[in-house]
Amino acid sequence: MALTDLTERERRILEAVIQSYVETAEPAGSRTLARRFGLGVSAATIRNTLSDLEEKGYLFHPHTSAGRIPTDRAYRMYVDSLVQLVPLAPLAAQERDQLVERILAGGSAIETVLRCAAQSVGILTQELGVALGPRLDEIVLERLELVRLSAERLLMVLTLKGGVMRTIFVEAPGVLEDGAIAEVTVVLNERLGGLRLGEIRTSSAERLRDGVPGGRPAARELLNIFVQEADTVFDVPIAPDDDGVVLGQASVLAEQPEFASGDSLRRLIELTETRQHLAELLRQRSAKPGISITIGNEHADPRLGNLTIVTAEYRAGSLTGVIGVIGPTRMPYEKVISLVGHTSRLVTDLLG
Repeated sequence: MALTDLTERERRILEAVIQSYVETAEPAGSRTLARRFGLGVSAATIRNTLSDLEEKGYLFHPHTSAGRIPTDRAYRMYVDSLVQLVPLAPLAAQERDQLVERILAGGSAIETVLRCAAQSVGILTQELGVALGPRLDEIVLERLELVRLSAERLLMVLTLKGGVMRTIFVEAPGVLEDGAIAEVTVVLNERLGGLRLGEIRTSSAERLRDGVPGGRPAARELLNIFVQEADTVFDVPIAPDDDGVVLGQASVLAEQPEFASGDSLRRLIELTETRQHLAELLRQRSAKPGISITIGNEHADPRLGNLTIVTAEYRAGSLTGVIGVIGPTRMPYEKVISLVGHTSRLVTDLLG
């Protein structure tokens, strides 16, 4: 069933209940709705319509209150109507400039853009901003350097397309000679430069099997490490943070009544601390173009039962990720959808 399947009166009154509850966090009664929204019908008619909407599963009574609260089903219908019928509300030039300035505050590298973007969209929506870094298996290696740290230890510095840099420790048997390190660095750049990290992990053995032409034995021994351990050596973290998840400031949610109880706040903190699970959840959304919205009991995880996640895909060349917000199901959906959509476009433009 969709919002258009309701009568015009039911639709207008349901939207009024949602708007009232989003703004006040208080159950909406017939008299309040009649006074605030000019619905053109009596309080008695509104009361009867509220009862009908409750029977259809769109509203419910909290405790003994005379007012009603929207259900997840009501939010879903409302959101679907917004996404299908309303284009992204344009941002004012000043608001857009402020958003760009905030996002670029930390620099132009992917991880800093994502961190600033997650913080910015969270502050502007008053929700918890969240972003997922792109899968680095798809990112291209531009060059690498091997730097001696000790007689038997190297630091491999990877420069990746899009301004991303990663460092990886490499342990080597025996004493490493400067000449051998230089020879191996040349071979690795010649044969692996310009390839995606995923390709490197699966094809290094084939690409490096000829060894170092005319090279010294120490160079061949060092190169063999990259042949035998490519799966682990080039298993580059998605982002410096755990599993590529970047979070904004959870403190912006503190003023919202949904988090007044210790139990609600505890569940949210628990969710943000289990980054691997959050990364998997967000990664499932990275293949979905446009705005993706999941509400309350639509989530398989009970910790998300009272939360909504709104995300949009961004692109950095051939790489993709998501950015958005997590907040209570009672959120200003039109504003949130607009800001998340525009933020994803800005991130795509900036990383492009």
